[in-house]
Amino acid sequence: MELGFSTYNLETHQTKDTSDSRVNGELTVVWRDWDEIINVPKMVYVNSVNPKQVKGPHLHQNRTTYFYCIDGKIVIIIQDKKGDFHEIESESGKPILVSVSNGVGAAIINPGNNVAKVLVLADIAWKPNDNEMKNIKFEDYDWNKWK
Repeated sequence: MELGFSTYNLETHQTKDTSDSRVNGELTVVWRDWDEIINVPKMVYVNSVNPKQVKGPHLHQNRTTYFYCIDGKIVIIIQDKKGDFHEIESESGKPILVSVSNGVGAAIINPGNNVAKVLVLADIAWKPNDNEMKNIKFEDYDWNKWK
């Protein structure tokens, strides 16, 4: 993660009915202890983003965070360690895991008309009043394109 973030295409498998083997759904692997993609998660939660809203930008001073859009569509705006901005699209139909290292700023945008839900894994658990998160501004980023 030279720039402070990475993306991973997630592995998916069709699931089948036990009586007649017809396809009845899909399983998406987000974390396995032997994959070595994610540090052992210490916190897992679902974050919702209302339509046309932005969460962030902020950074975590100590933790690495992993995002997987489970419902809807989001765009994660990341300012890498060199100061460049990256827009990473993630949607429930295209399983991708986005990793953002500690000290790297990010924001989540929901460009859609419905609430988006994001599964979030973190290698350090949030605690009240730990002051681990720092709100920042992406002053050189063009936010107008999302209005």
